[in-house]
Amino acid sequence: MPGTPVNVDLSGKNALVTGAASGIGRACAERLAHAGASVTLLDLDGDAVRKVAEGIGGEAVQVDLSDHAALDALDLAADIVVNNAGLQHVAPVEEFPPERFSLILRVMLEAPFRIARQVLPGMYEKGWGRIVNISSIHGMVASPYKSAYISAKHGLEGLSKVIALEGGPRGVTSNCICPAYVRTPLVEGQISDQAMTHGISEDEVIEKIMLTEPAIKRLIEPEEVAEMAAFLCSPATSFVNGTSLTMDGGATAH
Repeated sequence: MPGTPVNVDLSGKNALVTGAASGIGRACAERLAHAGASVTLLDLDGDAVRKVAEGIGGEAVQVDLSDHAALDALDLAADIVVNNAGLQHVAPVEEFPPERFSLILRVMLEAPFRIARQVLPGMYEKGWGRIVNISSIHGMVASPYKSAYISAKHGLEGLSKVIALEGGPRGVTSNCICPAYVRTPLVEGQISDQAMTHGISEDEVIEKIMLTEPAIKRLIEPEEVAEMAAFLCSPATSFVNGTSLTMDGGATAH
């Protein structure tokens, strides 16, 4: 991973990370645990999330975030929340399956709302809390064929800002991290699909499709996003609230 990790001490803090079995979620769970936090890891893949939890001494919870009843039934309390879980579907609006659109919004927008609704009272009582929402440059700009994902990320940006305004006076900050393409299973699946669709190599997909806009020509590593998440939990960022921190190598600077 490029750079040296910042010194963040989260001893005595409880963290909750969604989509924690792989990719950005796993990296965030591992980074927060390394900083001393006790981490609860949520994921749909029970076996995978339990394995990650065992590796960091955390607690694994298998849950379908699209199931409102199952999510609301959890007794959630945390000083830190990283809303990361997500999924993708690519199709033109007129061909986009409505049930898939609904699923993506339930997981990526409604679940963060329901989690915040549960944990905020405890944060307010302590006078300290950190909510970190893993958004995307697609929370800031649109692209074709990803109507549900982009709608969810735009909604998450708005939700994050509302929580920032409500929570700021009570010691709780809420921010978004907006990366471009990160080297995750979700993105690797897109690379493979596009290579087959276009009849080109996976390296060419990365170079000619994914990295045409960024000035820095590489994928982001999950650990880099996790480092930003940890930084947002540090005392140095106590006044950083309601922001969207872009990690896109200059893609949106055009």
